[in-house]
Amino acid sequence: MDIEKRYYSIGEVADMFQVATSLIRFWEGQFNTIKPKKNKNGVRQYTKQDIDAIRTIYHLVKEKGFTLSGAKDALKNQPKINESLEAINSLKKVREFLVTLRSQIREEEQ
Repeated sequence: MDIEKRYYSIGEVADMFQVATSLIRFWEGQFNTIKPKKNKNGVRQYTKQDIDAIRTIYHLVKEKGFTLSGAKDALKNQPKINESLEAINSLKKVREFLVTLRSQIREEEQ
């Protein structure tokens, strides 16, 4: 049984995307779609929705090369961008599986 966490720390989120925690905090101030809860000590607690928003922003800024204002415009003008990103991620996973499978088959043939 795979239990998913309800909240993630900023360090965990930064590790997921291999970026600095300061970038996550910066994006939080720039994009209103990232709204982590804060506990009584002010420690940020990110939900799956926050991580999905960060994933979309990461894709636009880091992978597609958008500027921050370009990413903001894309998010406003393309509400289905999350669905597209999910499809891309699913296809990447399928590709990784097929590449691994091909390697295993080649090893068995030798």
